[in-house]
Amino acid sequence: MDPEKALELVKSGATLLLLDVPQYTLIGIDTQVFSVGPAFKGIKMIPPGVHFVFYSTSTRYGKEFSPIIGFFIDAGRSQVVVRMWDKKEECLLKVSEEEGERYSKAVRSLEFDKNLGPYDLSQYVDWKKLSNYITKSTIDRLEPIGGEITVIYESGMVKNTCKSTMERAVDEHLRNSKFSTPAEKPPKRGCYYTPIPRVIKQKGIESEQLTSLNLDKTELLETLLVKAYGSSEESLLGELQFAFIAFLMGQSLEAFMQWKLLVSLLFGCIEAPFHTRSQLFTKFIKVIYYQLKYGLQKDHTVAEAGASALLDDSWFSFDSFLHRLCKDFFSLLQDALVVDGDLLSWFLFTPLRFCICI
Repeated sequence: MDPEKALELVKSGATLLLLDVPQYTLIGIDTQVFSVGPAFKGIKMIPPGVHFVFYSTSTRYGKEFSPIIGFFIDAGRSQVVVRMWDKKEECLLKVSEEEGERYSKAVRSLEFDKNLGPYDLSQYVDWKKLSNYITKSTIDRLEPIGGEITVIYESGMVKNTCKSTMERAVDEHLRNSKFSTPAEKPPKRGCYYTPIPRVIKQKGIESEQLTSLNLDKTELLETLLVKAYGSSEESLLGELQFAFIAFLMGQSLEAFMQWKLLVSLLFGCIEAPFHTRSQLFTKFIKVIYYQLKYGLQKDHTVAEAGASALLDDSWFSFDSFLHRLCKDFFSLLQDALVVDGDLLSWFLFTPLRFCICI
């Protein structure tokens, strides 16, 4: 890259300054992972906007890794985000406002420039496809108190939840990765995800109507859009992307549960895709396409860095929830008198098409 262009990107881009991080720690941002060396102090040239930062400490030479901790940021132009390693807590903590300002001035004066790794801009396109509906409002609404997302406090959620081939694989991965809750650490509140009922229960209505409401989730979708998402389709899709990223990059089981609930809700609609919410479903299928396309890559950096990929062929096995939902949705597409062209082409173009052939 031309030196002048590089300097401009350094000055205009955001910087993530990470101080005193132990050597061999894995530091990730979006789809990229860095292994901390003796001189590493952070990442520069970060495009303004939403990003997901995650990290995992390791034993010497990086043979074993601790549970991942991650957090979302909404970085402004030329902003400096400062975190300092706490040896006692073994995590990155925010610094005081006064310290943050002092370090920010040092970064802008290029005092840390030689210790900062550049953000790989060639991967930014992939990241935007995974996060284009996530906004600062999405982060503020969903992130846990303190902002940290980690499976450390989620071990109790594993019980009696994973039953399909795919879900058993997720369960096994979390157990084998030493993601148990440390006894000395008190439980923490997780993300503030929107409650999505698995089964609709309403008093005072006929059984036939109740059955209909559970067979077609369109009415539930409309209710949630108004009450939980302020009638914003993009807000719902932002939560879907937030949960997927927290699951895949942050290794959060709670996030996987929420992603599954949202996918099941949308694929469980019969009327909405063809009459009232065709544009929403076209956007939804595009979101799923990019999520599975990235997640199923065998060579993406998260897997290479030591956290084995949680997405594999078991996601399309005959007893997975995706297999069942996609088969049913494809039947709806076949039987519909009128189908939005974009919706049909995107559905057949995604990795979900493999579910249809099983």
